[in-house]
Amino acid sequence: MNTNTINFSQAFLRLAFAAALLSAVADRLGIWGPPGTPNVSWGDWEHFLAYSNTLNFYVSPGMGNILAILATVLEVIFGVMLLVGYKTRLASWGTFLLMVIFALSMTVAMGVKPPLSYSVWTSAGAAALLGSINTYKWSIDNLK
Repeated sequence: MNTNTINFSQAFLRLAFAAALLSAVADRLGIWGPPGTPNVSWGDWEHFLAYSNTLNFYVSPGMGNILAILATVLEVIFGVMLLVGYKTRLASWGTFLLMVIFALSMTVAMGVKPPLSYSVWTSAGAAALLGSINTYKWSIDNLK
């Protein structure tokens, strides 16, 4: 594979992950619209919290709330890091871990099909691949 293709692919994947992570946070904060709006998954924090606690049924609701906040904070941090290309390897592996935890929680709480239908395992694999790249062109990491 030539260098231009790798450079484009890693930059595209970085931006796609950043957009996906930040869009999910925007949804749970109601930025995409209120609950019930077409193409809105949660529409507010309360609906997101209910969904998150469904996935984290094995912990108390209080601990579930903490996990929801932690996931949201990490999604913002990793999303911004990937967007600008800062410590991209760390952000990629962090995103990988977040996706694996999400996929496992979905599988345990809802069965095998939802994480497959929502491509969570594919996202985890893509994050691992992004974390395996040596140089991140068009990023803060690449500045000398």
